[in-house]
Amino acid sequence: MEEASAVNRAENAPSAPPPPRRFTGKKKAQPHDSDRQPPTATASSEVSTEVKTGMGASSGPKVVVRKQVPDEILLNADLNDAMKVLPANYNFEVHKTVWRIKQENAKRVALQFPEGLLMFACTLSDIFETFAGVEQCFILGDVAYGACCVDDFSAGALGADFLVHYGHSCLVPVDLTTLPTMYVFVDIQFDSKHLVDTIRHNFPAQTNIALAGTIQFSSTLHTIREELAVDYPSLMVPQAKPLSPGEVLGCTAPVLGKDGCKGDAVDAIVFVADGRFHLEAIMIANPSIPAYRYDPYLRVLTKEEYDNRGMRETRRKFIEQAYSARSWGVVLGTLGRQGNPNILKHVEGNLQSKGYAYTVILLSELTPAKIHSIAGVDAWVQIACPRLSIDWGEGFSKPVLTPYEAEVCLGGVKPWWHEEHTDVALTPYPMNYYMKDSGPWTSAYVRQRATASAGTVLPHRRKKATVTPTTVDVSEQVPPQGSCACAATKAPAPDGCCA
Repeated sequence: MEEASAVNRAENAPSAPPPPRRFTGKKKAQPHDSDRQPPTATASSEVSTEVKTGMGASSGPKVVVRKQVPDEILLNADLNDAMKVLPANYNFEVHKTVWRIKQENAKRVALQFPEGLLMFACTLSDIFETFAGVEQCFILGDVAYGACCVDDFSAGALGADFLVHYGHSCLVPVDLTTLPTMYVFVDIQFDSKHLVDTIRHNFPAQTNIALAGTIQFSSTLHTIREELAVDYPSLMVPQAKPLSPGEVLGCTAPVLGKDGCKGDAVDAIVFVADGRFHLEAIMIANPSIPAYRYDPYLRVLTKEEYDNRGMRETRRKFIEQAYSARSWGVVLGTLGRQGNPNILKHVEGNLQSKGYAYTVILLSELTPAKIHSIAGVDAWVQIACPRLSIDWGEGFSKPVLTPYEAEVCLGGVKPWWHEEHTDVALTPYPMNYYMKDSGPWTSAYVRQRATASAGTVLPHRRKKATVTPTTVDVSEQVPPQGSCACAATKAPAPDGCCA
């Protein structure tokens, strides 16, 4: 592969019109002087809020309100000096976080990080205590594998009145968390020109490429697509709603050619990430498409392989073993929001309808030793992370099924191996755990807007929301104003997001 030198690219944010006040109804909103865009503001200092002129189907187009971080925060010399100890190419959204904390008048703030970002926790804690008026910062020490692990319950138990979750997208909408929550993607800039040159060197022009990656690199994917549009006009950044375009989770990935993705045959997947975990999800969902991983730190493009045949044969074996089970165990994960009570209710209903005895167990970490120590259970269903079963299922002494596999075993859905394919490695195995409008085994938080007559003003979210710990019905909930880092990236906000 050819090496390409890094090029610093300055991007000017598009100027936004003066924002109206937050209002829902027929009356025309007038610009508010205090909300006008300051001349020094940038895209990274904006928070998007969705406002409509009416709630009916015939209402006008969506209006995006840009609320700017005030100059007293953006131009604070001491704050900007304190931020210099953070990596320049990591966007921690410090200005916006300080502003949001002040807006909420939060004095006890919890910070949650994945392990790769935990090294910056104390620095950010010091900044918020110094410049945001925070009296006490809590750093949540439990592991955070993804946005499914957002731990508003632990933060609330500590007495926090605001939570900042770093490194993941808004998988659990902020109107469902038990305290005000802000997501910061931590957008990471890298040498995008080297990736552009690498793709041109390794793939002939007109190749049908799908470009995806983890959320940290999502904004750069859209820049790259624009630069490659001439040579690769069919290049696409697929989306598995409600995720952002190009974003892939370890349990949720788009099926290329379906669900809004282009129908043209895809010749190759180019995935931007420094590891394989998320890449493997899109490889499982699209077993016939060659996949390549670009490491933005090592600046290396490698062709990746996955044993789709072995994985499908193994999972089928455990499902068939569970056919004879008469006593079941159901694990509800308690690591953040991994365990979805709605799925638990559905699984319990299936087991009850079949007349099976079952036991529900709450676990934060699922290990073979813990499962082996519980006697009298023939098969397990774990409602935590599907990849625990897919990646580590052979380490358990009893079948440990995902909610989808339990659905297959209990007759709720047709087994994937009954599909008409000559090659078992190409049979469709769904990776749609958080995908919108999927089966009852999925953990998607679908935000449906409540209907209201024209002129009705929708209520704002209370500072301390309450969530019943059993089931959550979001069909009648009104999406309030939340906060995340969606507005700071070029990628459109995901459907379930707080923007």
